[in-house]
Amino acid sequence: MDRPIVPTQIRKAFEGRIFTVSVESITLPRGERLEAEIVRHPGSVVLIPLTRDGEIVLVRQYRHAIGRAVWELPAGSLKHGEDPRAAALRECHEETGLVPTALELLGRFYPTPGYCDEEMHFYRATGLRPPIAGDAAVHQDEDEDIEPKAFSLAAIRQMVRSGEIVDLKTAAGLALIGQAG
Repeated sequence: MDRPIVPTQIRKAFEGRIFTVSVESITLPRGERLEAEIVRHPGSVVLIPLTRDGEIVLVRQYRHAIGRAVWELPAGSLKHGEDPRAAALRECHEETGLVPTALELLGRFYPTPGYCDEEMHFYRATGLRPPIAGDAAVHQDEDEDIEPKAFSLAAIRQMVRSGEIVDLKTAAGLALIGQAG
């Protein structure tokens, strides 16, 4: 199927601060009608912050949806219309307390295309430094209580094996830099 299917009707079922949910009436190529429930998300950025020593900075934060704190790569949602590169700089500074001097886009992926249009932009962040005068001020979001920490690749591999790292975007990010465990 090369042509997008155009909904005949769209109803907004929910609107939150991060995403909306719509119910879209569509007709599939074989003629079946379907009410597709779609999460509309502005997109996000995922950072793979690498220290000068080759360690990867992860953040630990409580995730209410799974009822526990997890170690994961720093990440955040785009503001509507925000440039992903600008968001990557902001999120790295906000979540790790460090400012990258270089960002490299490693790829863009849809984590759940069956029901969500969120596109994740993965960046390698290097040349990490503390903020200096002239850097934009950033603050953690009101729902964040984040603990950053740098880990060796061996330690991260052990965290994956032990189930301490359960976040799929983190596994994908590690695979992108050829360091999956």
